[in-house]
Amino acid sequence: MRNICSTRWACNLSAWLILVSLVLGITYAASAQKPLSKKAAIKAPFQGICGTVLFKSGNHMPGPDMPRAGANGRPVQREVLIYELTSLSQAEAEEDGFYSKVNRKLVKKAKSDKNGKFCVALPVGRYSLFVREEKGLYANLSDGQGNIFPIEVKKNRKTDTTVDITYAAVF
Repeated sequence: MRNICSTRWACNLSAWLILVSLVLGITYAASAQKPLSKKAAIKAPFQGICGTVLFKSGNHMPGPDMPRAGANGRPVQREVLIYELTSLSQAEAEEDGFYSKVNRKLVKKAKSDKNGKFCVALPVGRYSLFVREEKGLYANLSDGQGNIFPIEVKKNRKTDTTVDITYAAVF
């Protein structure tokens, strides 16, 4: 049998290279099985609804000499309720945009902060949005199909909205 190492130095070098390769291979394999740290994890895009709740009151009628009282409204803290898409026939309407009962499943609740901001993660789908007021649940929008404050969440998308509470305003 023939010796593949021409010198002792070459044999030692070969042995060291093999050992280093094995150690690096084992280290790599072990690190590949570890879960990513929180910082290293890839963050999935936000999917849900974010918005601002504004309270409008007073005179908002146009006119040359009429100052508009709080034209943009003032941000308020409110409980925001997200229901399955709700039609007018699936809720008990009162007056001025108030509802005493919603006959659909409540999906999530959120609370707007002092700046009126809220954000809630939701699955893809269509929903109805209400805010809780002393007189009941409030929603002053509907679409052409009779759905109350409809809002849609699309895959990996943030849906922005503004909730204007206007029952104390004149337009």
